[in-house]
Amino acid sequence: MNSTTQHVLKGSLSVIILKLLEDRERMYGYEITQQVKALTAGEMAITEGALYPALHKLEAEGLLTTETEVVDGRARKYYSLTKDGQQQSVSRTSELRAFMENLNTILNLKPAI
Repeated sequence: MNSTTQHVLKGSLSVIILKLLEDRERMYGYEITQQVKALTAGEMAITEGALYPALHKLEAEGLLTTETEVVDGRARKYYSLTKDGQQQSVSRTSELRAFMENLNTILNLKPAI
């Protein structure tokens, strides 16, 4: 993954997390990283150093709730969307989609002759 991809990913990480949780209902951190990698055929990778601060920020904003379960003798923290989180997922996804469409329009402009 190049540095441009990393910057774009960082700026859209909260939207990625919200959308995955909207589609999957609840996930734990490592599962989120693996799902992104799988969905993008390895083109995008989220590091724990980027993921957990983003998860904590979304939780502090009231968009995520957590539940801890013991799995194979280890505590695993699952993240789920709150009602506000569900609304924000739809809203932020829509905003990012519109931005990407506009960016695509700009990038595909033909030079004037």
